[in-house]
Amino acid sequence: MNRTHSFRQLKIVGMFLIVMQANCIGQSSMMNPSGFKLHRGVNLSHWLSQNFGWSPKEIFITEQDIKFIDSIGYDHVRIPIDEAELWDTTGRPIDESFAFLTSCLNWCAKYNLRAIVDLHIIRSHYFNAVNEGGTNLLWTDTNAQKTFLHLWSDLSARLKKYPVSMVAYELMNEPVAENPEDWNKLIERGVKTVRTLEPQRVLLIGSNMWQTPGTFPQLKIPLQDPNIILSMHTYSPIFFTHHLADWVPSKGYKGPVHYPGQVVADADYNTFVKKDSGLVQVMKNAKEVWNKQRLAEELLPAINRAKELGLQLYCGEFGCLPHVDRNQRLSYYRDLISVFDENNIACCNWEYKGDFGIYSFDFEKKISLDPDVDLIHILTKK
Repeated sequence: MNRTHSFRQLKIVGMFLIVMQANCIGQSSMMNPSGFKLHRGVNLSHWLSQNFGWSPKEIFITEQDIKFIDSIGYDHVRIPIDEAELWDTTGRPIDESFAFLTSCLNWCAKYNLRAIVDLHIIRSHYFNAVNEGGTNLLWTDTNAQKTFLHLWSDLSARLKKYPVSMVAYELMNEPVAENPEDWNKLIERGVKTVRTLEPQRVLLIGSNMWQTPGTFPQLKIPLQDPNIILSMHTYSPIFFTHHLADWVPSKGYKGPVHYPGQVVADADYNTFVKKDSGLVQVMKNAKEVWNKQRLAEELLPAINRAKELGLQLYCGEFGCLPHVDRNQRLSYYRDLISVFDENNIACCNWEYKGDFGIYSFDFEKKISLDPDVDLIHILTKK
């Protein structure tokens, strides 16, 4: 081996080590000091939040469910909770509901699963109020804001016994404020409330307007707090993922949808949309083309904001209803998971049991049936 060739090899090795060192530094700076690690998770919805009475709470989520979740490759669960499920109208805690929550956290500890306690819906704020004729008082009612902070003081008092490496808190699910500064101000107060009680607890915080990636540039969080994880949600393209859902503005569209490609083909648009003046406005973007590249582009504002702040980025909700072609649905999940992996984004699919769930779902009887093995393999890569 001549000296020139040897020098070139050493130079290449040296450059490789520098790159590896830089990558390690970048990765370590993205991990919170509390050691709360996330990779793949699933939402335990319709239990302590948005409970539609499909099944009694004591059998809807049991230790066997947590054991199963662990066995198929998930490392964490997100537990949505509603104010109305855990506190009565006088603000008094509902002991039975808190017992369900703490039992679940104990089961998670037994099977070495991390858990995110997500304050999903409060009486003064519901993320879908705008589509259901309701209003959110949280942004204008000082008493409602005090109640929000009190809920976190109460939660902290009950949950602070759990290790910070095992349980994290999500400040609020999908804030919807006309002025993003209203949410930013409440974030500051909420973080201060929890930090006074638990300085090292990991907090998950999303952006305004349903935590969509495009609103992350307006998100402000307390600086110099490394135990924060930024949490986004994505259901794009909504015309595909929420096809035939009865709670979205486009619910009147009954024609076919597609992924990848143009979500609503021109011929179908002309047949089903143009003839319905009410659909024209709400489905003006339905003819966009979506594929893996477009999914990645959708996430860029959140990815860039996380890099600016030096914080970990997490996707706490994503999913697609089974009303679409099965192969196309699986392709959507496969592409989105691939985008998450390529950008080092931990994720948590919506949901465990339910219409978006990892079980087949009987829409008439409202019960989950058999595990969807193909979907589970895509979501967990196991």
